[in-house]
This record gives sequence, C-alpha cells and structure tokens, in this order.
Amino acid sequence: MARTTGRSTTHLTRRLVQLYVGLTLYGASSALLVRAELGLEPWGVLHQGLAELTGISIGVVSIIIGAVVLLLWIPLRQRPGLGTVSNVFVVGLAMDGTLAAVGDLDGLGFRVPMMVLGIVLNGVATGLYIAARFGPGPRDGLMTGLNRVTGRSIRLVRTAIEVAVVVTGFLLGGSLGAGTVLYALAIGPLAQFFLRIFALPEPAGPGAVVAPDEPSTSVPPAGSGPVADPASGQAILPQ
Repeated sequence: MARTTGRSTTHLTRRLVQLYVGLTLYGASSALLVRAELGLEPWGVLHQGLAELTGISIGVVSIIIGAVVLLLWIPLRQRPGLGTVSNVFVVGLAMDGTLAAVGDLDGLGFRVPMMVLGIVLNGVATGLYIAARFGPGPRDGLMTGLNRVTGRSIRLVRTAIEVAVVVTGFLLGGSLGAGTVLYALAIGPLAQFFLRIFALPEPAGPGAVVAPDEPSTSVPPAGSGPVADPASGQAILPQ
C-alpha cells in the first residue's frame, strides 16, 4: 500500500512539474514570436492588437482575455481544471517576463531563427501541459463547448474562432505574417509529436485508482462531429 501511495505521489508531482513547465514555456515561446516580428500565433495577434490599443502589456492582455474566455465556459457548461486556471495566469506572466529578458532583434539573421525557435518551443510546451492532464486551456474549452452546443465539427469551430481572432487582432494592429502561417502549419504535428514524448503512464499497482482529472488525452479526428463534454483533465490538440 505504501509503495502504491509513493508511486501515485511521484506521478502527481511529475504531472504538476510538466504542467507548470509547459505553461511557462508556452508564454516564453509566444514572447519569442513577438520579438521575431514575423507574425504571431492567432490568439497572439489579438493580444498584441489589444496591447497596442490599450497600452497594457501583452502578457496582461493575455491574462484578461483568458479570464473573459473562461467566463464564457459558464453558459457552455464546461468544467475547468487546475491546468485551465493556471493557464490563464502563468502564460501571461511568463510572456511578460521573457519580453523583459529578451530585447529587440535587428536583422532577419536573428529574427528568423527566433521565429523558428518560438514555434518549436510552443510545440514542446503544448505537449508538456496537455500530457499533464490537468484540464484544457480556456480557448480549447471554448472550442469544445461550442462544438458540443452547436453540433458543428471541431475543425469548423476552431477555424471560425481563429479566423475571427486573427482578423480582429490584425485590424487592431497585431502582427500577421510568415510566422503566423508557419505556426498554423507546424503546430499540429509538433504538438502531436511532443505529446507522445511527454505522455505519462497511468500509475500501476493493486488498488490503484485513476483520479477524476486523469481521462485519456485522445484527440477527436479532424472534421469530426460533436464530442462529449470533456472531463476536467481532457485537452484537445490543435487541429
């Protein structure tokens, strides 16, 4: 019994480490894309546009938008997990911290590698925090909630949300460019690859019980119909 408890504690500790390392790296990777100035990920375009409009730092804007999106979960009857709430705050703080540490870059010789590093690091971060199984991010939960309520496919709902976000952000002054396109093409395969690398085995042993926040991280097929309301630990990979 003591051995099983020890394994469960170690398993939980590793999950927590993965969650917070992943969220921190996610914020850092978004900041690197800002410094590259070659285009941001879809939500980053909106965050930057609102930051330009309001004068608030992009990290704080990310936190505010994350909180607003989380409020939209209420009518959609989505259930947040520890990772959901942590996502709202940790990503924004890590973004502002990285921007303070990494200054402006001059010349494509620095900016292009920084863009590539930001995209790859974002894939690493996504694999880490999703594999931890502590709940989807606010924006993923919005996607799955709308999928369930409207009956539209995951692909269609995600595309509609991100097109609206990108267009709004661009009109507000957000950065749209080659990095945005490369991110859109690369993040799905990268996240899937790193999710396999960082996947955690279920704790084994007689009498071991799977915690309520540890469902499968299975991904619905692209273009699939409505999916069941995800449990608090489920996350959906970018598609």
